Amino acid sequence: MPASHSPGSLSREPAGPAALAAPAGSTGYVYLIAAVAALGGLLFGFDTAIINGALVFLKKDFGLNDMQTELAASSILFGAVVGAAVAGWLTDRYGRRRLLFGAALLFTLSSLAAAVPRTLTEFVVARLVGGLAIGVASLLAPLYIAEVAPAPIRGKLVTLNQLAIVSGILMAYVTSYYLAGLGLVAWRWMFASAALPSALFMFALLLVPESPRWLLGRGREAEALRTLTRLNGPAAAAAEATEIHAALAAERDEATSLFQPRLRRPLRIAVVLAVLQQVTGINTILYYGSIIFTEHSGQSAASAIGANALIGGINFAGTVVALFVIDKVGRKPLLLLASGGMALALGALVVALQLHAPGPWLLGLIMLYVACFAVGLGPGVWVVITEIFPTAVRGRAASVATVALWVACTVISFTFLSLVKAAGLAGAFGLYAVLSALTFVFVWRAVPETKGRTLEEIERTWQ
Repeated sequence: MPASHSPGSLSREPAGPAALAAPAGSTGYVYLIAAVAALGGLLFGFDTAIINGALVFLKKDFGLNDMQTELAASSILFGAVVGAAVAGWLTDRYGRRRLLFGAALLFTLSSLAAAVPRTLTEFVVARLVGGLAIGVASLLAPLYIAEVAPAPIRGKLVTLNQLAIVSGILMAYVTSYYLAGLGLVAWRWMFASAALPSALFMFALLLVPESPRWLLGRGREAEALRTLTRLNGPAAAAAEATEIHAALAAERDEATSLFQPRLRRPLRIAVVLAVLQQVTGINTILYYGSIIFTEHSGQSAASAIGANALIGGINFAGTVVALFVIDKVGRKPLLLLASGGMALALGALVVALQLHAPGPWLLGLIMLYVACFAVGLGPGVWVVITEIFPTAVRGRAASVATVALWVACTVISFTFLSLVKAAGLAGAFGLYAVLSALTFVFVWRAVPETKGRTLEEIERTWQ
């Protein structure tokens, strides 16, 4: 969308029957669309983080060893890899909204199925289905938001999806805390509790429009113009449609290949950033926090889940900060601040573990690490991934990066307990500290700033 277009100047058009009841052509309409899409992020966060509190009870109920515990924790991630792998190709063919609806349906089914298994195998299958939904939602929610958002607030709106993710994580921790008193059956109620927001997501998706960029790419001019007019007003909508058409025409001859020369650099940046976001170890805290605090700090299950809720609050607060500063400060400075701060926090945590520091010191350093991630690396990577690719291949290209992200997440989550057994908790976090420092170097040397530029302007820089 034109960089000079102020969101405050959006004009008003009558609402269509299939649209949300919001003032036409206003920023409120844009925020409502983004909020509905971000519900996918909330479910993504809830479904991935609920295992943290549930794992303590699931491990006892099913009598799991370390390898089985890793499988229970990471099974959803194997599904996420597959979901992210197919989502890009499917969304470029069938649209953003239709696939998000399918993800909402899978969220609902998997949350119920994960609550009733009699064996570990049944549980793993249910979580694999939930992982498919997470893979789709993790790719499409920020991508859809980026395609409808005006350039001056695009970073903020994509960060809104990250805020929804950490809200889901926090909601999972709080839910786990209050359900922990139910004893061994608590884990079943923890998973079942996701069914209600999943159903809400399905209903809300019926009320939002398809991405106008995707519609124009499929020759559905009238539908795209209606949405663009509601977003920007008639004059700006026509100008935007012309700019998108020009970008699509320039792409048409080479859009069939993701590995054309002009895409090599953005694809490399997106994939490396996606992997680095995960191998810096954040999900070891989000998935295994309860086990870390119960087995390495001597806390009770209830106290460990309470500590996780506190960490979830810090994650939420840091993302709120990012929401307000990412379009002012820019993507690159926040990524540098985050990776540098994470490296220092983890380095200090290693020293504290070696000196057998008391539990509050360990919790404080973990909270600092999570806060740094939440301000920069959490939202910033998703914003960059959704911004830097041409429209015609955005779904497929973002899918490649998202698959890389989930593969890295799966490897880290599936090996964490084994790594701790082999190298100790200090050794594991020492490795993540080194990888955080390498992330700082990569961002500093390779990542461009995209703040305030339209998607078409960013695309032209790769030509």
